[in-house]
Amino acid sequence: MTQLKSARQNKITKEMQMVGDQEHIDPHKLMKLIAKGQVVITANKIHLQKNLKVIGVGKNLSTKVNVNLGASPHCKNIKNEIAKVKMAEKYGADTIMDLSIGCDLDKVRIEIINYAKMPVGTVPIYQIADQYGILNFSKKDVLKVLEKQAEQGVDFFTIHAGFKKEFIPLSAKEKRLTGIVSRGGGILKKWMGYHQKENPFLQIFEEILDLMAKYDITMSLGDSLRPGCLHDANDVAQISELKFLGELTKKCWEKNVQVMIEGPGHVPIHMIQEQMILEKKYCHNAPFYVLGPLTIDSGAGYDHITGAIGGAVAAQYGADMLCYVTPSEHLGLPNLNDVKEGLIAFKIAARSGDIAKGVPGALERENEYSGFRKNFNWGEMYQNSLDKEKFAKYRFESGYEGISCSMCGEKLCPMREE
Repeated sequence: MTQLKSARQNKITKEMQMVGDQEHIDPHKLMKLIAKGQVVITANKIHLQKNLKVIGVGKNLSTKVNVNLGASPHCKNIKNEIAKVKMAEKYGADTIMDLSIGCDLDKVRIEIINYAKMPVGTVPIYQIADQYGILNFSKKDVLKVLEKQAEQGVDFFTIHAGFKKEFIPLSAKEKRLTGIVSRGGGILKKWMGYHQKENPFLQIFEEILDLMAKYDITMSLGDSLRPGCLHDANDVAQISELKFLGELTKKCWEKNVQVMIEGPGHVPIHMIQEQMILEKKYCHNAPFYVLGPLTIDSGAGYDHITGAIGGAVAAQYGADMLCYVTPSEHLGLPNLNDVKEGLIAFKIAARSGDIAKGVPGALERENEYSGFRKNFNWGEMYQNSLDKEKFAKYRFESGYEGISCSMCGEKLCPMREE
């Protein structure tokens, strides 16, 4: 029994009750949103038996933030990735994705799932290509890897089933500035071109859904043709795939599989609202999970800022989960500090969006903090800050110990009352 099937049968699960309590929303209302496919609870039945803290993603809920991590061929240290998981937990990540490549993928994933208290997602095509080769994997190989990851406890899969063979010409160099920037999309383009066959995920989509329903894994429909630069945003390739993702969304629901939609990417700030509207229109109000989006292409080293700007706007207009971007985006694998800086930037973006769309408690939290500031309650400001270490550093590094801060001092602070 999946969360979606339970909701359709008017059954409030323990997980629905927990999410309702977290979000200050009546469980019956939450159940109805899940039944409509407008909210998902990302919780593999196996991970639930361990230490999973369930969360909800979707309409009327707080905007969630995902942290990507994972080892690479050049950085294979599992301890480093577990340290990133700890960092993600410390600073309030809602979900994490293990995007490891080029190492002992099962070992890394099992370590992460066993440690992580938040939902864990993966992009299975990475292990499929690593284990069987980009051009050599079969449909049976796909199902083997999915089953293995499901048994390990993965809570949501990014599946690039929306990239149809007929869409390949739409990403050609003469049409796009940066072509395909999705790693999964790039693998599938090579596979389809070599075999001259349809996307293997699409060929066995029904079987994949049956497997996911067995474990109650949430489908995260990947966007292989997301724009990798501002120039390519909202082009024919992206929108063609988005429309087809809407068709696949209905297929997921028919199988009682929860589904969310992945989105861009790089989008000019004035086009972000349109992106949100189109996703909700074409994908029947399924939750939207966006990467950034980055509002300029030239922010290398500061893409956590360019992404957070776009993320705040996206959240305002309906994005349900933001995938963080770190300062090392486009440059290299993020280190521990990159994870921290990226996550905090996107927590700020999510909170900003929640205020704009009226999420219960979002503005009240800021009002409470302002009260602490007005009353010079440094203890409560510290306890409720996003980054306690940085708060303490800036508060005390000057050596000033007055009741106000060192900017104005005691005499000129406008909030000091005589």
